[in-house]
Parts: sequence; C-alpha cells; structure tokens
Amino acid sequence: MTRLQRRLLRGALATTFLLGAPGMTQTTLQPSTSKVQQAASPERLLFKDDGMTPNSRLPTLVYRGVTLEGDKASALEKLFTANGWPARWRYTVYDFHHYHSNAHEVLGVASGTARLKLGGESGQEVTVHAGDVLVLPAGTGHRRLEASGDFLVVGGYPGGTGDYDLQRPEKATHDASVQRIAQVPLPGADPVTGKQGVWFSAWKP
Repeated sequence: MTRLQRRLLRGALATTFLLGAPGMTQTTLQPSTSKVQQAASPERLLFKDDGMTPNSRLPTLVYRGVTLEGDKASALEKLFTANGWPARWRYTVYDFHHYHSNAHEVLGVASGTARLKLGGESGQEVTVHAGDVLVLPAGTGHRRLEASGDFLVVGGYPGGTGDYDLQRPEKATHDASVQRIAQVPLPGADPVTGKQGVWFSAWKP
C-alpha cells in the first residue's frame, strides 16, 4: 500500500467514526441523558414600569423547546435545582396579574400549552408549550390568559427562596415594591444553562 493510499484510508475511517456509516445509529455521539438540549439563545423581553407593575431593568428570558428525557416535570425540577434554583411547586400560572417583589422566578412548562400575559396590563402576550422555560426577574408581571387542560408548570426560585411574596399591580404598593426589587441579588447561575450561555451578559449589573 502506498503512502497516499494509507492517508486516504485513515481519512475514510475518521469520517466513518465522526459521521457514522450509512444506516448507523449515532448513539455514541449523542449527549448524555443528563445533558440539556436547548435553543441556541433565549428570547429577551423587556417591560417598562407602568406605574402599577414595576417590571425590571433585566430582561425576561424565554427558552424554547428545552429537551429533557423522561418525565418532564421531574426533569425540570432536577435541572433547576442543580443550577441553584430549587423547584418549589407544580401548578399552573394564576389567572390574574401579579408579580414577586422579593424574588426572581423560573417557570418551566412540563405539559400542555398556554397563552400568558407578561409585563402587566400593557405588556405582551406569549404562547408557551411543553419544554419552554421562562426566567422572570423580580417585579415582572405575569398572568394566564388561557390554557389547555393539561397545562402544568414547575416553579422555582434562586437560592431556595422560601418567602417569595405575591403582589398585585397597585399604585398604593408600587413604590415599596420598587425598593424591595432593587434589593434582590442577582442569582449565581441561570436555571437552564447554569453558568454558561448568554445569561450573564443578559443580566450583568
């Protein structure tokens, strides 16, 4: 065998290893089942203070189609908890405008679909499906407009926040809420990507 033939043979073997022979299932190249597959970049939504709902200078992040194997609710709980946002509940999203003035919140859609209103009365409608994850900075208004019968959400808070409040948009409580929101520290990681991805540039001080 000539030197050129040996080179061509090595190249063909390398290509087969990386791409797989025709008809081969490339299981060896798939990520571990503990890994998360998600869209390259989350959507970023900014909402202004409307005098009733404070919202935030930080953008709401919407991850689309986070792919998790097995039971999605359990997988979302494990993912959030592993990234420092322990899951606290499984439920739906309340059907009235509200926000949390003392905690950031992550909402992972485990099943079903829904139309949500983010940012308060003058905010934006967003449709979510199973596998979508919303990261809401403290003060961000949200409510459920309509949902399928199987709509289920996993909710969590950074650092195991246990005393997160629930505020309705009101002028009488607005200013006090703004003061509390300013005191909420930035979390140490993103609930979906951990310390990777675009999160730190999106939420940098």
